[in-house]
Amino acid sequence: MIPPDADAEFAASMEEVLDVYARPYDPRYPVLCMDEQPIQLLKETRLPIAGTPQHPRRVDYEYERAGTASMFMFCEPLAGWRHVSVRERRTKVDWAQEMAHFLCTRYPSAQKVILVCDNLNTHTKMRITRFAAGRSTGTWRRRVGRRRGPGDPERSGPCWRTRCRSSPESS
Repeated sequence: MIPPDADAEFAASMEEVLDVYARPYDPRYPVLCMDEQPIQLLKETRLPIAGTPQHPRRVDYEYERAGTASMFMFCEPLAGWRHVSVRERRTKVDWAQEMAHFLCTRYPSAQKVILVCDNLNTHTKMRITRFAAGRSTGTWRRRVGRRRGPGDPERSGPCWRTRCRSSPESS
């Protein structure tokens, strides 16, 4: 639920993001959406029992916790492209390294990458420039244009997540 005092701000922020999605595809200004998701790693404690003609395969749902990880999801909806990478954790450095990787590999000739993401404190231009070894900070800062979703990351995420899921998968 959107708090009544945040209605106008939420709507304005969401309209800005939707305006970005409505733009025609331009490889000089690609729209890159990103989010991350912490995940719990699970280990089976018992081997499944093979299926037979009388019974389907049986799996015991007891598990053992085997740590955590973070998935970083990137998609370019208008190009029909998405990529998921997994890291041991989600830190400012991890996010900046992921972004720097795409700026160097997928978008080396783009004039500006329009980044649509939530409002986490790790998602700032300063993070990219701080951890982008061997590059001038001004170059990185000028190559990323931010469009943040409305205040709460959980409310803004589904709008672009849906666009990513509907894109053909390619990495």
